[in-house]
Amino acid sequence: MSLRFVGIDPNTDDEHCPTVWVDDEAGELVIQGWKVSAELKAACESNTPAKGGVPDYEEIVRIPARMVPMIKEACDTVEHSAVQ
Repeated sequence: MSLRFVGIDPNTDDEHCPTVWVDDEAGELVIQGWKVSAELKAACESNTPAKGGVPDYEEIVRIPARMVPMIKEACDTVEHSAVQ
């Protein structure tokens, strides 16, 4: 696995914080975020074209808007890698 760190929440306390990585081999983003409440999870599940709830092997997470530049960088990295 070729995992590349992109960024961490700039308001971090350096423990258990939203983080963004790129998995270069898989061409995927890897995101750590805060778990959502049961209420938000239910709202997400009711507002999607996907059938059924969130399966056990998936999770809905929250990340702060201040991390958008890091996510854009990670997206650009994955997109550039896919073009090659």
